[in-house]
Amino acid sequence: MFESRSSRLPSPRVLFTPADLAPGRTLCIRLALVLALLSGVILVLWLDRAGLRDQLDGDISFSDVVYFTMVTVTTVGYGDIVPVTPRARLIDALVVTPIRVVVWFVFLGTAYQLVIRRYMEAYRMAKLRAGLDDHVIVCGFGYTGFSAVKELLAKGVPPERILVIDPEERRVRAAVELGVVAFQGDATQEAILQDAVLEKARALIIAAGRDDTNALILLTARYLHPTLRIIVSAQEEENVKLFRQGGANTIVSPATFGGYILAAAVDHRHLVDYLEDLLTAGGRINLVERAVKPEEVGKRAVDLKPDVLLRVYRGETVLTLWDLQEREVLRTGDILVLLQPARPAYEPM
Repeated sequence: MFESRSSRLPSPRVLFTPADLAPGRTLCIRLALVLALLSGVILVLWLDRAGLRDQLDGDISFSDVVYFTMVTVTTVGYGDIVPVTPRARLIDALVVTPIRVVVWFVFLGTAYQLVIRRYMEAYRMAKLRAGLDDHVIVCGFGYTGFSAVKELLAKGVPPERILVIDPEERRVRAAVELGVVAFQGDATQEAILQDAVLEKARALIIAAGRDDTNALILLTARYLHPTLRIIVSAQEEENVKLFRQGGANTIVSPATFGGYILAAAVDHRHLVDYLEDLLTAGGRINLVERAVKPEEVGKRAVDLKPDVLLRVYRGETVLTLWDLQEREVLRTGDILVLLQPARPAYEPM
């Protein structure tokens, strides 16, 4: 599904995953395993009870076997009951000792999952929250989210400023392989977006793969951060207006745009190559949107060479290339759309 990682990308970051969603079930399974192992040891020792000696009365009862099993497996070993025959000692060495190791691993694994892991996850999540600022959050790591992350990295966005959220572990691991921060979770929940430090984010890309899920994430994010820039992927064109009403700043419909490009390619065989060159970081030219710089105020479009000024957004007014060829000059607050020679397009806010 995913392409191999480029050699220039940094090593993977820590994978943040939630605690086990069913700790009770896991605990029951492990408890059943321990009981089965202990029962097996009790059965084996009971059948070979003649090889055991009770230092107190010399008699080995069933309760003595249960007692000996527990003190042996838990490594307490009081020494009041001991194996005295070669076969009993071999059973203790080759059967009881491996089972003892397995039981201890089960105990330690359970303690880690139910107690230690939660503290570690809380610590790592707190460290993540403290380090995130001016970052891009990508909700959904299917084909669209994967392509968006790869292009952000190619454009020079630092990997530590990209955070991926996806409910599927395999996708989270694939995101970590690209070097970005990622954790498993449902982005429609407020707590997950808060863990992603939504209030400090630069932008939110929503590409969960379903329009209904995208809408829930959009509404939740807009409620938490009324001014955040949100870009939404729309699967169905009829949902574009709903996303716009929900507060999305930009709505992209991959299917619709793909249809436009396919139709245009019928008569313009080089158009697709040019658009790919224009939109990707690997091209020879970049399409860039930025605010006018103080030293550019009062200048005309021709004064921005080698950059080519295509459009200016001035409040509610849009000035096209032909408008800019007249006497129009740049003003404070203008937003420029330019063509420029290929160079890193990422500029921290």
